[in-house]
Amino acid sequence: MQLWGGRFNKSTDKLVQMFNASLEFDRRLYQEDITASCTWTKGLERAGILTNSEAKTILNGLAKVRSEFAENKFIFHENDEDIHTAVERRLTEIIGAVAGKLHTGRSRNDQVATDFRLWTMHTCSKLIDHIIKLQSALIESATNNLNTPMPGYTHLQPAQPITWGLWSLSHFWPLQRDIQRLSQVQDRASSLPLGSAALAGTSFAIDRAELAADLGFNSISENSLDAVSDRDFAAEFLFSTAMIGVHLSRLSEQLILFSSSEFGFVSLDDAYTTGSSLLPQKKNPDTLELTRGKSGRLVGNLTGFLTTLKGLPSAYDKDLQEDKEYLFNSTDTLILALPVMSGVISTLNINIDKMSDSISPTLSATDMADYLVHKGIPFREAHGIVGELVLLAEKQGQDLTALSLDEMQSISQHFTEDVMETFDIQKALERRAVIGGTSSKSLDIQLQSAKDSLANFNA
Repeated sequence: MQLWGGRFNKSTDKLVQMFNASLEFDRRLYQEDITASCTWTKGLERAGILTNSEAKTILNGLAKVRSEFAENKFIFHENDEDIHTAVERRLTEIIGAVAGKLHTGRSRNDQVATDFRLWTMHTCSKLIDHIIKLQSALIESATNNLNTPMPGYTHLQPAQPITWGLWSLSHFWPLQRDIQRLSQVQDRASSLPLGSAALAGTSFAIDRAELAADLGFNSISENSLDAVSDRDFAAEFLFSTAMIGVHLSRLSEQLILFSSSEFGFVSLDDAYTTGSSLLPQKKNPDTLELTRGKSGRLVGNLTGFLTTLKGLPSAYDKDLQEDKEYLFNSTDTLILALPVMSGVISTLNINIDKMSDSISPTLSATDMADYLVHKGIPFREAHGIVGELVLLAEKQGQDLTALSLDEMQSISQHFTEDVMETFDIQKALERRAVIGGTSSKSLDIQLQSAKDSLANFNA
């Protein structure tokens, strides 16, 4: 069955038919397509296009089609071009010619735009649920070792002491921004295009406000030409999923490093690692490497779709058929990757002693500069003085703590006996008592804020 063809006197080439068809991937829109068709049926009835009896017949037929999909009994035909064709073809088989009235005043252009928006709205909610589970795992990990000291790094070089809690929560907040982005995409997708027809709007007296309310849309598209071609929401969805991929990749990269023998800060649970076909001793972080690798797929989907969009004129063009595979692929990738990462975090074993032993006295250099600032020395001068101390210790093959007070005073007389307190890691952590800092109070506040963020979103 084709939804077009009256003006043609020659059948479509088989190869063109294959090239043109989208059923292979858009069949997953069957729920949205049937739901939108049910709503459109009611709109046609309200407009007097369908009788009550005809509307009931169509709705009952659509319910039958939906149940066949749900029970995995729906049989696709070779000539089903897309999910819309398949549903209408089967509806005709069930209820007869009255099925032909369903498409009155509607085009596949506004039909697919409606289905796709509904799917995107629902999918944003699914992804948010998975992100929240990963965030919960990060919160639990932070809670269990909130004040456990570890080295903090910039440029992958040891910089200052931080805590495991601070590190864990540093990956919570990017995911929170991901949730916010998905929520915004969900809101922008919630603009009803149905009733725009092919490009100029339907000529029948359809109440679009009622359609929007029935389908759960927040608003109605303002311009029919824009409505059938607008895929901003899809591009924003792909940007959001790409950013999630980037955040998961960064988390994965750090855990790959931290789980290596050179770091040894964490060990991954056996259930989330694999072995080597040749090297019996290997325990490979393949789940993390795959997560890192799949971020490239997510970024590529965004880039590919934007490239498709950039040359299109207004109204619907067949190029837009390419939109779904990008979103479906990005979604499928994250629906698998997010739970895997949740499992990795929730089963992670933290090596407290190894992290503590890796905190060298050099990480106290900034505290020494701050010490001099409290003595009245301008920070830039203090920075230079401590730099000279570090250089002196390096030349002697010693740590900063091995320098005598006399050696320190040879560079600056402002050093006194109390300078040794700057090497106390716990005191160094507690000095950073600002919001977002490493002090125990600051970490308690941040942890509670993270918990509140999830609670408020779920409220």
